[in-house]
Amino acid sequence: MQIELANPRGFCAGVDRAIQTVEEVLMRYGTPIYVRHAVVHNRSVVADLSERGVVFVEELDEVPDKATVILSAHGVSRAVIKEASRRRLNVYDATCPLVTKVHAEVRRFRAEGKEVVMIGHAGHPEVEGTLGQCDSGIYLVEDLNGVNELQVTSPASLAYVTQTTLSVDDTTRIVTALQIRFPGIDGPRKGDICYATQNRQDAIRSIAQRADVVLVLGSPTSSNSNRLREVAAESGADAYLIDDVSEIQPEWLERCELVGVTAGASAPERLIVEVIDKLVTWGGELVTGIAREDEGVSFSVPSPRGNR
Repeated sequence: MQIELANPRGFCAGVDRAIQTVEEVLMRYGTPIYVRHAVVHNRSVVADLSERGVVFVEELDEVPDKATVILSAHGVSRAVIKEASRRRLNVYDATCPLVTKVHAEVRRFRAEGKEVVMIGHAGHPEVEGTLGQCDSGIYLVEDLNGVNELQVTSPASLAYVTQTTLSVDDTTRIVTALQIRFPGIDGPRKGDICYATQNRQDAIRSIAQRADVVLVLGSPTSSNSNRLREVAAESGADAYLIDDVSEIQPEWLERCELVGVTAGASAPERLIVEVIDKLVTWGGELVTGIAREDEGVSFSVPSPRGNR
């Protein structure tokens, strides 16, 4: 059995920035510090930070007044920012800059008098934060059926934005359907799907077209990891999403000649190493390099925006 490792894979610049923010805030203030929502969608990362004294909460009312709180990489609504200011919380906003770009697009389109269609998955924190950038005039579409059922107030004055972690192919189909139904619809000056999402999908697609099995390291809550599994399956491989090496079932690999391995943008590289080591003990041979590709993107750690 040969093992082919996708490149690029794993942490993106936004996830690196979010985790580094937590690390630096821990060093500066000590414990406890609070993080609204999982800082990134990975069980291993959250468990490690929890053991070090980080308290994860879902809403700001779980955070004591004037405490230090970090906003997750997925972004938040304007109402959350206002509430943090009212409570005089010491806030570090770890929202990925590429998500912040989408927020700015929504506000720009609304300022121009356009209603906005958000393409994304209902209930995902990034989607909730983007929908919360304006009080009205924004609609959520999840799939092609949603496009057909969409009813807007101003069809001639419409724009769209997208969640950053979607399937590139699925999103293209939805955007095309919107353009057919609303010929004058405007869009972002540059696509909203982030570079890391697209690069990882492209990398695993090329492997999955040849592989019998693809293993995707990522938590079930991770949108981009789920999309990687879908892309691999659509490309012809038996694809499985796993949180860690313990979830691999040996029967998946029976009569497998080539297994592809990748990781979502919030999965640590150490999980990949553990999977490779296990596959090698089962007789696998790694036929690609282990070094991660440098994608040439980095974001600086945010400064506090609190009231201390």
